[in-house]
Amino acid sequence: MDQLALLFVLLLGAVISVPVGERFGLPSPVLMTLLGIALALPDFVPNVDIPPDLILPALLPPLLYAAVRRTSWRQFAANKRPIFLLAVALVFVTTLCVAVVAHAIVPGLPVAAAVALGALIAPPDPVAATAVAGQLGLPRRLVSILEGEGLFNDVTAIVLYHVAIAAAVSGEFSVWRAGLDLVLSAVVAVAVGVALGWGANKLLSLLGDATLQIGLTLLVPFASYVLAEELHGSGVLSVLVTALFLAEYAVDADDVVSRLAGHTVWDVVDTLVTGVAFGLVGLELHNAVHTASSRWGELLGWAGVVVAVVVLVRLLWLLPATWLTKRLHALRDYDEDIPLSWRETVVMWWSGMRGVATVALALAIPLRTDTGAPFPDRDEIVFIAFGVIVATLVLQGLTLPRLVRRLGVRADTEREEEFETQLAARAARAAKRRLREIESVEELPEELSEQMNRRAFEIGLRISPRIGDEERREAQENRVRRLKRVRRIQGEMLSAARHEVLAARSEPGADPEIVDRVLRHLDVRSLR
Repeated sequence: MDQLALLFVLLLGAVISVPVGERFGLPSPVLMTLLGIALALPDFVPNVDIPPDLILPALLPPLLYAAVRRTSWRQFAANKRPIFLLAVALVFVTTLCVAVVAHAIVPGLPVAAAVALGALIAPPDPVAATAVAGQLGLPRRLVSILEGEGLFNDVTAIVLYHVAIAAAVSGEFSVWRAGLDLVLSAVVAVAVGVALGWGANKLLSLLGDATLQIGLTLLVPFASYVLAEELHGSGVLSVLVTALFLAEYAVDADDVVSRLAGHTVWDVVDTLVTGVAFGLVGLELHNAVHTASSRWGELLGWAGVVVAVVVLVRLLWLLPATWLTKRLHALRDYDEDIPLSWRETVVMWWSGMRGVATVALALAIPLRTDTGAPFPDRDEIVFIAFGVIVATLVLQGLTLPRLVRRLGVRADTEREEEFETQLAARAARAAKRRLREIESVEELPEELSEQMNRRAFEIGLRISPRIGDEERREAQENRVRRLKRVRRIQGEMLSAARHEVLAARSEPGADPEIVDRVLRHLDVRSLR
């Protein structure tokens, strides 16, 4: 098996893991990691030959961009306190605790290398967290916090990692210089993200065509990441800012085709890239096995201690942080998403899985220092990092669904339905308001006016039947049943028409281009 065949196996696994995961109630990223581990064991499967410095630029931009599309700047701003406590403060605390413990238990491990180890395993994986949380029916407030933590903690961890690596390689470290680098990295990233978001927004309006617009959105995350990194900024933060800018300002309410097609394309990209990313996590087991050699007991012991530190620090941090957030929320009535019970706090604790970023950062550790000496304890650091990934991603990922069920943590469906009902009512009122504006400038027949008024109300009723009284809901249900029957019959008629047109494609003298044009017309009619 060569590298290309291995890639196709991972892509196929990414597609299959989704329905398999839904069938057995398991997160697809965990299944892909297990597939990667299984592929790493046979001798005929080659080692993954991807330069470590290309893993983050190739995988993180599309994954982050896809995740941000499901959120909004308003959501981040409302939850800035929980996100800060988890994405910034907790990363610092985890890095410090892991560095202290690793420096104590690994003989000869320098402080800078220990800090690098702490930084690369500190951030929970944003893709794993959102993918797992999205499949479990968790309360939306928990998903929002996990998404915010996952998207912003990489920024903090990667900057800490680079500072620690620079200190280990050069042998010099300055607290002031490290702080300055952190600030400059953030400023450059925000500037690049806003500039690229603004430019992409202008280009999107100029392109017009949905195909070209979607093509541009596929390029933008990579451009944002690479440009920020070239200017010594945080590529991760730049992608987040660009995505948030476009989500806020590049939305045309009437551009239905681009929006529907864009969602479909990005769903496909998200599924494939996520699958490949976590498949690579499992495949990198080759390196860990090679590192262990005859030192399994010693290395597994160190990895076990570090795993315990990572898991316990998250729990011991979340308990007081959640309590503090609740107190502030109660005293000042902040509009933010917070865990409302100890059960939700436990779910947040057990959702701290490590993944793609940890793998990339571990493999990106330089082989040598500036003096030409081997990077101190590089193999040990890589092994411990993979131990943390396997323990948190596989163990926690496989047990999280059962934990959620045992604790009875569920989405607040009543609240979600209420909000949906409010939006449905607003949509119906907006439609009626526009109808009155039209009637003020155009003379509509009474029959047409009454019909349009009914249609305006039906816009909201189809979204949420709760906005109507019992009689109207029953009437709407009858109309829906009748409409479904009509659509079924029309669908069968259009299917017969499509089969006839497709059959003409193979007839002598048939122009395939004309056949495809007619078929496209029938396809569009079917969608309507």
